[in-house]
Formats: sequence, C-alpha cells, structure tokens
Amino acid sequence: MNAEIEMGLWSMQEIGTRVAQDVEPNWLVNVGIGMPQVAIEPLTERGITLHSENGIIGLGPSPSPGDEDPDVIDAGKGFATVVPGGSFIDSITSFTLIRGGRLDLALMGAYEVSVNGDLANWRLRGKKIAGIGGAADLAHGARRVWIITTLFANDGTSSKLVKECSHALTARGVVKRIYTEYGVFEPSGDAFRVIGLADGVNATDLADRGVPL
Repeated sequence: MNAEIEMGLWSMQEIGTRVAQDVEPNWLVNVGIGMPQVAIEPLTERGITLHSENGIIGLGPSPSPGDEDPDVIDAGKGFATVVPGGSFIDSITSFTLIRGGRLDLALMGAYEVSVNGDLANWRLRGKKIAGIGGAADLAHGARRVWIITTLFANDGTSSKLVKECSHALTARGVVKRIYTEYGVFEPSGDAFRVIGLADGVNATDLADRGVPL
C-alpha cells in the first residue's frame, strides 16, 4: 500500500474525471454497472447525456442518503436520479438504441481485455453461474467501448490486460481504451499502447508485472 501511495495511483474519482475529460460534449453515453459508475458525476457535471440500459435517458448521480426513490433505479438495481429533461423509456426502445448503433460510447467493466481489443466481462473461468445481461448488446452496438477497471485482478498479481483472454468472451475486437488506477491504455494488436500514466508509474515496471506493453 505504501508503494501505491508513493506512486500516486489515481483514485476512483480521478479515473472518473479522466474519462469525462475524454468524452465529446454531444455524445450519448451508456454507463455500465460497477466501476464505470465512478464516471457518472463528472460526466453529468459536463452536461453529458447518460443512458442506463433499463430505460433511462438522462441518468444522474446517485441520490443523497434519505433522498432515494424506490421507483428510480439504474441497470445495477442501485438508486439513481434523473437530470432535468431526462426521460424513461421501455426496454424495447432502450435496446433499439443500443443495437441500432445510437450510443456513442459504452463504459463497461472487465475481467480481461486482450491486445486485440477482445473483451471478457461476464463470466469468470470455472464459475458455473453467470449472466451476460446486456453486455454483448452494448459491446457490439455502441460506436465505442471504453473499459474502467483495476489493472490487476483481486490477487494483485494477474494483469487484466493480456495477450489473449482466458475467460469467456463478451465480444471480439471492440475495446478502444482502458482506464485504470495506473494509467490509460489502448489495444494496438500486439501490445497495449500507453496513453497516460499516473505520477510515478513506470511502463517498464508494469511490463515486468505481466502487462503486455
């Protein structure tokens, strides 16, 4: 932990802010469940229109404690808000937007991303019960797929950026960018290109830890 503090790894809030800086003002953005939700607040602060696959256009930040509305939830079944001018749509319309290529960007989590941009984010190897939900629709339907995740798996040693995915694939060749606490990376076909690194993070050190750079 001390080494991480010295390196100045990005916090979840800082990752969300970095993502928001890279989003174009007129984009329609789907925010997935889990880590991608760290980008909701900085995106709404910039006036970006957010989509939740369960039927919200104009998704807002999580409500303050005590202000939760049980009738307003996001795709992950968490309490949500809707920005002024936002709307509710049915599932058919929501997935028509997704499958029809109307989303400019999908922010998703990941178990693994390969150097080819392959995405594995719905089923861990050896796990018997899993549900893909709308992940495959979003991965194939959105014009861009960006990943927000930790760089290493829960064991702290296995890189989530890999030469080839070992978990069940969600989609092939769809990931364009990955945001982590260590930095921002892009698949380049035979390795990952470094777009930016947190203070003190060295690409050589990451390569020594198994990140294919």
